[in-house]
Amino acid sequence: MAHAVNPWVALAYLVAGVCFILALRGLSSPATSVRGNRYGMAGMAIAVGTTLLTHVPGERLRMAVCPIYGDCAHGAFVIDWINVGEIVAAIAVGAVIGLVTARRIAMTAMPQLVAAFHSLVGLAAVLVGVAAYLNPEAFGILSSVGKMSAFAASAAPEINPVSRIELGLGVAIGAITFSGSVIAFLKLNGNMGGKPILLPGRHVINLATLAAILGLIGWFTQDQSAWVFWTIVILSFAIGFLLIVPIGGADMPVVVSMLNSYSGWAAAAMGFTLHNTAMIITGALVGSSGAILSYIMCRAMNRSFISVIAGGFGAVADTGGEAKEQRPWKRGSAEDAAFLLGQAEQVIIVPGYGMAVSQAQHILREMTDTLKKAGVRVKYAIHPVAGRMPGHMNVLLAEANVPYEDVFELEDINAEFAQTDIAFVIGANDVTNPAAKTDKTSPIYGMPVLDVERAKTVLFIKRSMGGVGYAGVDNDVFYMDNTMMLLGDAKKMTEEIVKALA
Repeated sequence: MAHAVNPWVALAYLVAGVCFILALRGLSSPATSVRGNRYGMAGMAIAVGTTLLTHVPGERLRMAVCPIYGDCAHGAFVIDWINVGEIVAAIAVGAVIGLVTARRIAMTAMPQLVAAFHSLVGLAAVLVGVAAYLNPEAFGILSSVGKMSAFAASAAPEINPVSRIELGLGVAIGAITFSGSVIAFLKLNGNMGGKPILLPGRHVINLATLAAILGLIGWFTQDQSAWVFWTIVILSFAIGFLLIVPIGGADMPVVVSMLNSYSGWAAAAMGFTLHNTAMIITGALVGSSGAILSYIMCRAMNRSFISVIAGGFGAVADTGGEAKEQRPWKRGSAEDAAFLLGQAEQVIIVPGYGMAVSQAQHILREMTDTLKKAGVRVKYAIHPVAGRMPGHMNVLLAEANVPYEDVFELEDINAEFAQTDIAFVIGANDVTNPAAKTDKTSPIYGMPVLDVERAKTVLFIKRSMGGVGYAGVDNDVFYMDNTMMLLGDAKKMTEEIVKALA
């Protein structure tokens, strides 16, 4: 039986969808991100509240009764009112966990938190799909034959063929999102190395597994046997793992945005199964925006969008980070850096993950304010993949109240390094590495980088000369004649520079 649509419910979901669109619009810029978050929270509150208040319980028409008894007098609707108490309790538990996590999580751990959230969305999609498969009558996805067979002791309820497609795609995308996000979390959290894990014949294995999943989803429309359904689930969990392990650490920001897209499509697919317009709209918005962001990130890193989807992009044999040649380099002090900064006319600051780790953004802004008072022009150069997720550096600088007009993207500021007195690099390695432009064997080859080496002087804050970037390759900028290495914790070194500037 078709589900009647309450016009007020449709209107509420429409308003929620508009809020989500405004949220995405607001999150496109640090200046409007707070407002965007508020729109998103309002939209989700409307969607969840509407679902709870106006949810039409599972209406089940005993279709088998009509032909048996010759009329539908015995075929009354059976209304199963949902247990609102259980749902509210589950929401409360989730809210407490979310609030505690949000208050305790460090900004440096935000990328792995995002990956963990993506994994939960994927797992939720799989669980909903499993529940719908095991109890299709409760989800209203039975075919006309299935509604009759539901009351026959010898026959299993038959699921609508269209719903089988939705189920197959939903659990497949959800399982891929879950296992892929778990691997991304482990890589970002340091539990797995940042180097690609290259399995023999990985491309053949990946293609064969994906083909098997698609073939089984097609078969599932004709045969809803348990072995077909569970094989789809198992293979999907496996391909999520296989797609992410060959990806190196330098490419993880793209992986995060790609998994974000997958989680959206998984939610949209489950929205069809649940007959929930809000889930369909929200999932489609998240999926499409994540895909667009992934495409933008791929362009910024000179990667193929198709290879991102297929997995294993950027996975080449790692030749860096092992036996490094001993090369001469210059070491400076905070006093040396303060003297050079005080004599400069223009300084471009390049923040990276090292700044995030040491939480140096606040003292960095203090240094910027001091230089501005002395008449120095100061700008910030942000690489699209600096940090561990898209926008990581922008969020940190916004947290430190750095003026938005001082922050520039790579394509807007790269040409200015040649006319800049000092490039002040604080904890950024891979995004400033010239090997991306010259070394075809490098895992970051082809990725656009910030041309810091073109500045008259490069002040490079780094914890030690022994470490390498997340991609595992050394940086030629360390050894250039115009580079002065400032070794130590980024926050402490910047504090010393500020004291020397006073």
